[in-house]
Amino acid sequence: MRNTTLRALLLLAVVPLACGDGGTSDRETTVTVTSEPFGRMPDGTQVNVYTMRNAHGIAVRAMDYGGIILSLRTPGRDGQLGDIVLGHDSLAGYLDETPYFGAIVGRYANRIANGRFALDGTTYQLATNNGPNHLHGGIQGFDKIVWSGEPFEEGDSAGVRFTYRSVDGEEGYPGTLDVTVTYTLTADDALVIDYHAVTDAATPVNLSQHSYFNLVGDASRDILDHRLIIYAGRYTPVDSTLIPRGDIDATGGTPFDFTLPTAIGERIDADNEQLRYAGGYDHNFVLNRTVPGTMVHAAEVMDPSSGRTLDVWTTEPGFQFYAGNFLDGSITGKGGQVYHHRYGFCIETQHFPDSPNHPEFPSTILRPGEEYRSTTVWRFGVSDE
Repeated sequence: MRNTTLRALLLLAVVPLACGDGGTSDRETTVTVTSEPFGRMPDGTQVNVYTMRNAHGIAVRAMDYGGIILSLRTPGRDGQLGDIVLGHDSLAGYLDETPYFGAIVGRYANRIANGRFALDGTTYQLATNNGPNHLHGGIQGFDKIVWSGEPFEEGDSAGVRFTYRSVDGEEGYPGTLDVTVTYTLTADDALVIDYHAVTDAATPVNLSQHSYFNLVGDASRDILDHRLIIYAGRYTPVDSTLIPRGDIDATGGTPFDFTLPTAIGERIDADNEQLRYAGGYDHNFVLNRTVPGTMVHAAEVMDPSSGRTLDVWTTEPGFQFYAGNFLDGSITGKGGQVYHHRYGFCIETQHFPDSPNHPEFPSTILRPGEEYRSTTVWRFGVSDE
């Protein structure tokens, strides 16, 4: 289904940040992971939280429930650490209806039109939990289940490996799917997200990570001043329900052109039909790539006020850029912070929305004997600008 990307290729493609003295000590390459209880589900199931930390102070906390990344602390230009993802302080906050803060989404990330697709002569009906469409795996997708977490330390990295068996018929999908998602924090300030799955029957698979970023730190204001580069010259226009029409359009000359550094808010309210449909940016970008499945640079984001940067690399053919259009101030998150309109953005690496109904798009069908493999890298840094 997809080409396997060797870790050697990954390390060559993603250039690490240089150390100030031109080298690293043993202490600088140390990455640790610890675990502790975080709470219990209504049925009594214990949920653990895993904290990965490297010598530069970068710390990632993730929990069994939904594989959710609870917090991600990185330094700014002033050296102060700030949490750059939205979320809640307790498990209870995530058990209420939330917009997928920090979660693994699947079995199919993004939308499937009318919750319906045909595969090998059989039509499957899924839940329609987003207007007329199916979104992020349905009513109880991968974001709402308790995964099995296993922490690990390997060389100069550490992380947690989440596994889950999605049984045949779960949320209407065919086939039993065994899924592994691994978060690995490296000594050189990157979080590597590896996805793997196998199935016993043909089924669509499209996994992603749904963290909402705000590089200011602690979501103290909106993300409209963040400067964004997207390494894509095309995108998939949508209809009024945010389902791709099937065509792939050039971004040049439109508000979707981020080939040069551009503030997210510069054109977000432009008079444009696509922006009106989504209330801003909520679209799939088609990444520049010559060989399918290879690791490519997807995006760069920089917050001018804090200097924090985020670089995204992926083996996926695209990503959904979402600018927090549906955040409306009704959610109070960590530290009592109210998440107002456009207080977070998402870069959800993925295959294209509604691909099971668009044979012209890269296939998302996984068959027995094949392996689903995908890698996304988030690299954190600081700009002097």
